Amino acid sequence: MQGRPDSGFLQWRWKPDGCELPRFDPGTFFEIVRGKTMAFIGDSVARNHVESLLCLLSSEEMPLGIYKDTEDRTRTWYFPHSNFTLMVIWTRFLVLDEERVINGSVTGVFDLHLDKMDKNWANKLPEIDYAILSDAHWFFRKNYLYEKGKNIGCIFCGEPGIKSLDIDSALQMVIKVVLNYINNCKKCRNILTVLRTFSPAHFADGAWDTGGSCNRTHPLGEKEIDLASLEWKIRSIQVEEIKRVRPVARRRKKFEVLDVTKAMLMRPDGHPNSYWGNKWMKGYNDCVHWCMPGPIDVWNDFLIALLRRHAFADFTWS
Repeated sequence: MQGRPDSGFLQWRWKPDGCELPRFDPGTFFEIVRGKTMAFIGDSVARNHVESLLCLLSSEEMPLGIYKDTEDRTRTWYFPHSNFTLMVIWTRFLVLDEERVINGSVTGVFDLHLDKMDKNWANKLPEIDYAILSDAHWFFRKNYLYEKGKNIGCIFCGEPGIKSLDIDSALQMVIKVVLNYINNCKKCRNILTVLRTFSPAHFADGAWDTGGSCNRTHPLGEKEIDLASLEWKIRSIQVEEIKRVRPVARRRKKFEVLDVTKAMLMRPDGHPNSYWGNKWMKGYNDCVHWCMPGPIDVWNDFLIALLRRHAFADFTWS
């Protein structure tokens, strides 16, 4: 709960129309993933998802931490009883990025190379059975996009002679090349690629660096969310790209969507806000990540439902 004094946000749970969503069952999860490797590939929100999953799984089996990088961003856990390996692999943009440096200082401005993958995850792809991808939050800044060394546009730069790109169109370019890369990976085994849709932030009365906060203690109603918002546009292009790659998926490659956007648009009450305990960025509120336990746990309800469907589809009589 990140130290939040209230707990009402724990009492709300997503209910889909026309069906019931079973709660996450760790025993069933381990049966499905026995002997497999699952990697969550993305930024700190991907790690937030993994932390929720670890908490749920630990009631059944405690993992062994077998790898951690120097920045504690990429980690690997092993569950010996189930012979299951779980990874979180840090990447800002999925593709190769280079941060611009001026006079020895980093700028927060990145050059993205669409024809090169981030090796943090690409080098590990052949050993992965389930790849859970997420991307978007790092696109909300000035970024320049390149293809074969040639600039093809930028986000938030407004410079003459450079094509101006919207966040959603730039993100779509990246998702397209990433999914194509996975589909064409010759060394990859029977991999299920799951693209988690955009998890919206809920800053009110300012942005993250201008005093924005998220003080709500109740969810929004379905009629209160904006399905014409940028968040929904991002979600729509993510779904569109999965639909595009499915008909051309190579043998034993499968692509799915973990669609969390609508559920999370309704949960401005579920963020740590000022209770995130960060020692390095005091004075800023966290309305991007999610409290645990909290609304993010439903992502794993969605995930196991998706995995069960695939496990059943892959079952054959011997």
